[in-house]
Amino acid sequence: MDNCALPVSPEKLVARAGLVVSLGGDGTMLRSMRLVSGTRVPVLGVNLGRLGFLAEIDTEDVPRALDRIEQGDFVTESRMAVSTRLPDGHEHRAFNDIALVRVPGNGMAAISVSIQGEEFIRYAADAVVVATSTGSTAYSFAAGGPILSPRVEAVLVVPASAHSSFDRALVLPADEEVTLEMLPTTGRLAVEVDGQVAGYLESGDRITVTASPAAAQVVRLGATTFYQRARRKLGIKGSVQADGVSSRSPRTPVAVSGLNEKAKDSA
Repeated sequence: MDNCALPVSPEKLVARAGLVVSLGGDGTMLRSMRLVSGTRVPVLGVNLGRLGFLAEIDTEDVPRALDRIEQGDFVTESRMAVSTRLPDGHEHRAFNDIALVRVPGNGMAAISVSIQGEEFIRYAADAVVVATSTGSTAYSFAAGGPILSPRVEAVLVVPASAHSSFDRALVLPADEEVTLEMLPTTGRLAVEVDGQVAGYLESGDRITVTASPAAAQVVRLGATTFYQRARRKLGIKGSVQADGVSSRSPRTPVAVSGLNEKAKDSA
């Protein structure tokens, strides 16, 4: 019996652990971060399968990584979370994002966004995403939001497929509250917390999202940087024109007629 693995509650696991090893993809890593949220227990992400954005190592690197951690040869990186309480009284915490998403067959998301109690903008969109800097490369990025380094403690508010003249993302400091109010014209919305449906909102409902800086710690061994992972995961290539590559062959003659000299030069 001395060598048997005994199940314990999540609370006891965190209380007794010096390190949590997350085996899986980004979803498993996010659940592990929520598990240790509010403690100093770090999480080591081990990627299984496809490239994991949050994972630090692959399976073949585990023995060496554990040796380095035992020797203290590692650093930890703080990750911010965002939290909200739904009308049913349940509180939810996310390390990527909290998204209000239109339910298929219902109307669009019509949402008033207030910052520090003052209304700033009303969005009509498929969704409104409130993301951390960690989540800036997830749903927020797909909706057109900017990429933020995880070292930046900021909150992003990003509309997805906005049906309005203002469709820009907002970048806010972590100490400013964001209140989302469901307008009378809104359809039924699903509340997704790190991609998992946590509840639903209707016209007249209101939630406030607050940030929790340094809510979790992740292990970094220096194998890759955030920017290397971003380029690989998101397929960032850049502009061929920036590399001096023309879209047409330089040997092909081009006939230009009726243009001024400036236009000829730019052509």
